[in-house]
Amino acid sequence: MSGITAMNSGPSHYRDLKEQKKIDPKIEKTARDFEAVTLGEMLKPMFDTVDTSSGPFGGGSAEKQFRSLQVMELGKQIANSGGVGIAHRVYQKMVEMQKGGSRR
Repeated sequence: MSGITAMNSGPSHYRDLKEQKKIDPKIEKTARDFEAVTLGEMLKPMFDTVDTSSGPFGGGSAEKQFRSLQVMELGKQIANSGGVGIAHRVYQKMVEMQKGGSRR
């Protein structure tokens, strides 16, 4: 993982913090949720172009209704499985912003 680091398999200093319980669980959850939503939004256009009407169980109005939910859940699964590194960067920035805000 060169430029991209995931929260579960990120750099050793991040794993060390996690093992020492210095990770704020609320900030971590918020960062992971942000990554899930971001990934879901990035996946939407891809799924909008997929034609499923030719499959035996594809197409129809019900599929159109639930497609957005499926895509958002896919984004959550990707984020919870380590993601693409967005949550790690967001976490770092949120902690940095909190420390800056507490100095005032």
